[in-house]
Amino acid sequence: MNLKFVREHPEEVRRILELRRCSVDLDRILSLDTERKKLAQERDKTKFEQRQVSEEISRARRIRQTCDDLVDKAKVFSDKVKQLEATLAVLENELETLAKTLPNRTHESVTAQEEIVDQWGEIPKFNFQPLAHWDLGEALDIVDLRAAARLAGSRFIVFKGLGALLERALIAYFLDRHTRQNGYAELAMPVLANPACMEGAGQLPHLESEMYAMRDDPYYLIPTSETMLANLHREQTLEEADLPKRYVTYSPCFRREAGSYGKDVRGMIRVHQFDKVEIFRITRPEASYQALEEMRQEVESLVRELGLPYRVKRLAAWDIAYQSAKTYDIEVWAAGVGRWLEVSSISNCEDYQMRRTKTRLRTRDGRMAWPHALNGSGLALPRTFIAIIENFQQPDGSVIVPAVLRPYMNGLERIA
Repeated sequence: MNLKFVREHPEEVRRILELRRCSVDLDRILSLDTERKKLAQERDKTKFEQRQVSEEISRARRIRQTCDDLVDKAKVFSDKVKQLEATLAVLENELETLAKTLPNRTHESVTAQEEIVDQWGEIPKFNFQPLAHWDLGEALDIVDLRAAARLAGSRFIVFKGLGALLERALIAYFLDRHTRQNGYAELAMPVLANPACMEGAGQLPHLESEMYAMRDDPYYLIPTSETMLANLHREQTLEEADLPKRYVTYSPCFRREAGSYGKDVRGMIRVHQFDKVEIFRITRPEASYQALEEMRQEVESLVRELGLPYRVKRLAAWDIAYQSAKTYDIEVWAAGVGRWLEVSSISNCEDYQMRRTKTRLRTRDGRMAWPHALNGSGLALPRTFIAIIENFQQPDGSVIVPAVLRPYMNGLERIA
C-alpha cells in the first residue's frame, strides 16, 4: 500500500490489516503523515517569505539604501527553513520506515478463509506399507541426510547418484517446459542480493529474521529468485508495447526457518537450502489477473504430466505474503508421509513491487503508470522429489520414473 492510498482510505487499510492479521501502527503512520504535511506547508510558507525579503534586499541595494534590518530578517527566515527541513528529514525517515512495513492490498476475492478451488488425480493406494522419503531415499541410496548433517547441520540434503540425477532432471524439465512451450525467457541470476533488492521485492524489513545475511558484506542469500526478478528493471521505464515480460530462472534458495523449530524436523520437507524454478511476469495492470490464471494453468500442467495428485488452494488473507494481493498454492499428495505438500505458490503482487523498485510503465498514449508483477514456483524442490519417490514406489522397493523425466535420465525407467 502506498501512502496516498493510506491517507485517502484509512478505514479500508484498517480492514485489510485486520484481515491479514498484521500489526502495523497505522495511527502512528497517519499522525506522522499529517505532521509531515503541516511542516512542509510551514516550510514552503517560510521559503516564500524568505524570497520576498530577498527581493526587498535586492531592490534596496540597487538604490543604495540601508537594509540591515532586512538582512537580519532574511537570516531568521533562513534559519527557520533549515530547522524545519531538518525536522522534516527525521519525520520523513520514520514515516518511510513505517510505510515499508505495510503489506499489499488484497484482491476482492481473497477472504479470511482459505478455499480448495480445484483438485486432480487419484490418491494412490498400496497393497503394502509405503515408506516415507527418509527411509526410501536411504534404502535406494539416493539421499544421504546423515552426510548433510555432518557437512552443514540439520535441514540440509545430500542427493546421491540417481537422486542427484532426478533432482537435475526435474530442474531441466521445468526450464524446458517454460522456455519451449510457455514463452518464458531464461535468466541465470545472482543468489546474493543487496538490501535495496530485498526491500523492493517486499522481503525486508519484516522477513529479516528468516534470511541469511552476510557477516562482512551488505548482502543476503536470496530466499527466492523472485527477489532478483522483481528488481530486474528497477528504476527503469518499460514501454507498454514490450509487455508482458516473461522470465524463468533456476536458483538455490536459502531460508533460516527461524519460526519453525519442531516442525517437519525429519526428512526434507522443510529445509534451509532448496532448489526452485521460478516464473515471473510483468504485465499491464488490466491484464494481471488473466495472467495469474494462465500461470496457474502452466504450473498445474507440470504436476499433471508428472502424474502427481494435486489440489489448488486459494490462500486466506492472513496466509499470503506481504507483497501479494492474491495467491494460489499447488499442493501434491505424498503417500509415504500421508499429507499434502506445497510445491508452488502463484501470486499477483499487482503494483506493490513495481512501486517499491520504481519500475514504471509508459502507456501507448504516453501516460505514466505502474505495471503489475506476478510470480510463481514452477516448481519447487525437494517436495516434488518427495512426492515422486513416495507415490511411485513399488513393492520391491524400486521407484518408477515418470515418463516425462526419462529423456532427462538417460532413458531410465526405474530407480532401484
